[in-house]
Amino acid sequence: MESNHSLKLNRRQFLMRSTLTAGGIIATNLVSKSQVFAQAPGIITSAKMRPAIPYGVASGDICNDSIVIWSRSDRAAKMIVEYSTSESFKNVQRVVGPNALQNSDFTARLYLRNLPPNQQLFYRVIFQDLDYKGTYSAPVNGTFRTPPKSGRDIFFVWGGDTAGQGWGINPDFGGMKIYETMRQLNPDFFIHSGDNIYADGIIQPQVTLDDGTIWKNITTPEKSKVAETLTEYRGNYIYNLLDENIKRFNAEVPMLSQWDDHEVTNNWYPGEFLLNDDRYTVKDVNLLAQRGRQAFLEYMPIGYTTNEPDKARIYRSFKHGPLLDIFMLDERTYRGPNTPNRQPVPSKETEFLGTTQIQWLKRQLLSSKATWKVIASDMPLGLIVRDGTTDFEAWANGDGPALGRELELADLLRFIKNKNIKNVVWLTADVHYAAAHYYDPSKAQFKDFKPFWEFVAGPLNSGTFGPNELENTFGPQLVFQSLPPGTKANRPPSEGLQFFGGVKIDENTKVMTVTLRNLAGKTVYSVDLPPET
Repeated sequence: MESNHSLKLNRRQFLMRSTLTAGGIIATNLVSKSQVFAQAPGIITSAKMRPAIPYGVASGDICNDSIVIWSRSDRAAKMIVEYSTSESFKNVQRVVGPNALQNSDFTARLYLRNLPPNQQLFYRVIFQDLDYKGTYSAPVNGTFRTPPKSGRDIFFVWGGDTAGQGWGINPDFGGMKIYETMRQLNPDFFIHSGDNIYADGIIQPQVTLDDGTIWKNITTPEKSKVAETLTEYRGNYIYNLLDENIKRFNAEVPMLSQWDDHEVTNNWYPGEFLLNDDRYTVKDVNLLAQRGRQAFLEYMPIGYTTNEPDKARIYRSFKHGPLLDIFMLDERTYRGPNTPNRQPVPSKETEFLGTTQIQWLKRQLLSSKATWKVIASDMPLGLIVRDGTTDFEAWANGDGPALGRELELADLLRFIKNKNIKNVVWLTADVHYAAAHYYDPSKAQFKDFKPFWEFVAGPLNSGTFGPNELENTFGPQLVFQSLPPGTKANRPPSEGLQFFGGVKIDENTKVMTVTLRNLAGKTVYSVDLPPET
């Protein structure tokens, strides 16, 4: 089996060799096997005449034998993907994809299916001009590793909260460096735990830091006001793709993405009206959420048929060999309003995941044969996250018995215990620091559950906040937190207080090792979790 180190070198060499000038002649050795170029002897090589791929490529929703490939053209064009187990593209496979059209902002995606297990695969995306059928873009290359059936450890990273609180792309700082730090670890995939963008967060040209120095941001018109139009929401995703670290990362690491509040507006819930926020002329959050959801689905490498984006479900699950199943939750679409969260009985008002999603999650957990079950929750369970002075944004509402949204969580945890579902671990972000919590029923107000771990990571190039207060309803014990109490709010990325998580599952022992790491990649906390058998 090829080592991770040699795979890493191959990926880097491959992607470096794929960098072509838009107006240059395409290297013969890269396309000699390509049916695309064999059918187009009169290719136009002028940069202005050819479609361009300004924001690179990305992959996502990887599971045992399939993956989604994403990209964006600069004009109406047909997406074509070629892939091979060889970086020289011997025995290349070719898949003709959908048209990238104006109604999707020229984004497009397709599934690669029936992929071989435990393989490093190399792909290239090409766009064919719809008006000039003999005109093709220069290819842009990516790579990914398919899940193993056996014989290999699994390693992935997670985090959330990108480009928030005014901290954007600072070229003097090196851009969004934490993505390069994660890429260099050569993970199998990445879970983005929400707040992929900050649609309600303005990026100013510069920010004066506490020491008097200046943080300088790249700015765009769409990031100079809160997002209200579809164009502005799209512009938030495009802004992140201006960062070279993110583009390199996307080309090498498949993403499993979920959303939280800032993909629409801060602390939003269905049916809300922004009566007291003068920044917004559009007050109807449902309308904002419709536009924000469309942009999210267009720009994230999520799988759905191109004619049914409105039916695309953000909650979904993925199998990654025999060791791991991942369950991605949607804690926005189906929630009730943010309230004091103290209702004594369940109702529509106390829903957080909602009945349909809870039933789906129970079925998925019950049927899982994987050693480990990772639940990706975009909000933490026992940390108190407030919305104003009286209302709550997440599950938790303070010390005491399960009330409000906690009733739904209590029901789920009781189900996991009663069905003896083993090795469930929760991963989350949202609060802009890193932490490890052990939920102990012997120290809880609600005791009818199996003990479990929750790990918090982030932010990824956003302001650092925290730490938040834990409540005692489900008995969370603070094992680690990355910030001391009293840390000044909104620390910039330049202070280094940015955090992501890593998970390794050993093929032989089945032990899950969870690490929390800082901006430089240094491990600040680590724990080994032996599987329950």
